[in-house]
Amino acid sequence: MSILRKLVLPLMAFALVASACTSDDDEAAPATEAPAATEAPAATEAPEPEEEEMADSSDPIRIPLHNWSSQLVGAEVVGGILEAAGFSVEYVPSDSQVVYQSMCDGDIELVHEVWEGAFGVAFQEQVDAGCVLDWATHNAVTREEWWYPIYVEEQCPGLPDWEALNACAHLFATAETGDKGRFLGGPVDWLKGDEERVEGLGMDFEVINAGSAATLWAELDAASADNTPIVLFNWTPNFVEAVYEGKFIEFPTFEDACRTDPEWGTNKELTHDCGNPADGYLKTGVGIHFPDKWPTAAAIVQRMDFTNPMLAAMAAAVDVDGKEASEAAQEWLAANEDLWRSWIDG
Repeated sequence: MSILRKLVLPLMAFALVASACTSDDDEAAPATEAPAATEAPAATEAPEPEEEEMADSSDPIRIPLHNWSSQLVGAEVVGGILEAAGFSVEYVPSDSQVVYQSMCDGDIELVHEVWEGAFGVAFQEQVDAGCVLDWATHNAVTREEWWYPIYVEEQCPGLPDWEALNACAHLFATAETGDKGRFLGGPVDWLKGDEERVEGLGMDFEVINAGSAATLWAELDAASADNTPIVLFNWTPNFVEAVYEGKFIEFPTFEDACRTDPEWGTNKELTHDCGNPADGYLKTGVGIHFPDKWPTAAAIVQRMDFTNPMLAAMAAAVDVDGKEASEAAQEWLAANEDLWRSWIDG
């Protein structure tokens, strides 16, 4: 064998071995990459996060205090129920008209006595604005109107018709009103529209506003002592019907248009030529953020349902029995525990 052949044969053998190794490596490569493309085992996957229940805020729930007895007692009843459910409560003296704006501003959380006749317009404005929620309607049916003790019918025939009352206006005149009859209205901030009604119906009366509900009842008591003619603002549910017999004045039947459309009613130039709603609502309103901030409390408040006898009893405890509102509230809570516990438990 020549020297050249001896050198070439080993080199060819080496090349064949090297080629085989390279081919084997290329075919094995995918096997080494496969684990990287394989999905992680199910046992190692992160679990989906569970939706957490919203927690109630620890901030105090602010409840307004107004200037009539059933509301003052009821506010502390509502507060006492919420405290029993574990919430912090704060009472804030508040004007009964601007309180709905206060809810929009976040200064008040809820109002449990929204009377349609007195506060329906102010309440609905903020509901329509989107910063107050119409949260619940109570079983109670309300009426707010001019009212007289029953003995006045002997002095003014034709009552309770409003035109008969107007014909007898001179009987109600005082030194303060001259030759016009005196209508004793509620506090100015109740905004009952009495001046507008007198003008709209052409009544021979002057509205004199009492400084407080207590003033109304003091004057009623004094007039009743000697059958002095008196016509004043009253409402139901209230303690008055349990103490004094009397009737509401019957004005033209209320419709929403009466307050806004001069073309409605007998007076084509002015509004308010009608009475107040004869079967008004009593609602609970809450601020727009209340259900999100205190979801459990919001559910409890929505289940609260006051009736006419309940509100009348709350008012009587203060105006007849002379108790403080806080004392009357504690007594109501003690006497009605099964009921309000059911509101908490749902």
